[in-house]
Amino acid sequence: AVTAVLTLGLLPVLERISGITTPMHLLELASPDQPLMRELVSKAPGTYSHSVIMGNLANAAALEIGADAQLARVGSYYHDIGKIKRSSFFVENQPSGSNGHVNLKPNLSALVITAHVKEGVELAREYHLPQEVVDIIRQHHGTSLVRYFYARALEEGGGADAVSESRFRYPGEKPQSKEAALVMLADAVEAAAKALEKPTPVKLEQLVKSLVEERLEDGQLSESNMTMG
Repeated sequence: AVTAVLTLGLLPVLERISGITTPMHLLELASPDQPLMRELVSKAPGTYSHSVIMGNLANAAALEIGADAQLARVGSYYHDIGKIKRSSFFVENQPSGSNGHVNLKPNLSALVITAHVKEGVELAREYHLPQEVVDIIRQHHGTSLVRYFYARALEEGGGADAVSESRFRYPGEKPQSKEAALVMLADAVEAAAKALEKPTPVKLEQLVKSLVEERLEDGQLSESNMTMG
């Protein structure tokens, strides 16, 4: 019994020295009682709900392809913690009829949206999350386009020649692991599925295929070691 207690007490120290995150630590991080999870529930409940559903999707997909299912789940739980800072600007946290972007120019809206990645990384470091989870937070949008606000800017700004697409892209980096790629895909699928009218298995399968193809064509999965079978 004493040996077990001493071993458990040494694990966090050994993790920090070796840089290896144990399954036990990931299991602890998945608990809703974790301080950062409690803050997410309190300040961005819609984001928390989205992240838990995502965790189930990413976990199941990771088991299918032999990736680290527990890391994919925990990465999903924490991927959007940066939204704590300005939760009301994200649709899943907005009460019906309320939209913080109404009086903002599209480029400012895109800045607010993309900033949640950097702010998430900062929070993750402040709360000493493992590097693998920090990496997923940083990589879960890659360099993808904030399409809604880019389209609005095109409408308001006179077309593609007058609007720089790069100002509407996340700063990156692209997913560097299978787990980060799965979190990216689960994020897109969960959000899009909620907006699907009269969903059926066929419609959902078509949606998933189109979202995966869109990210493949945009080069977002090119550095993730993910193979499409």
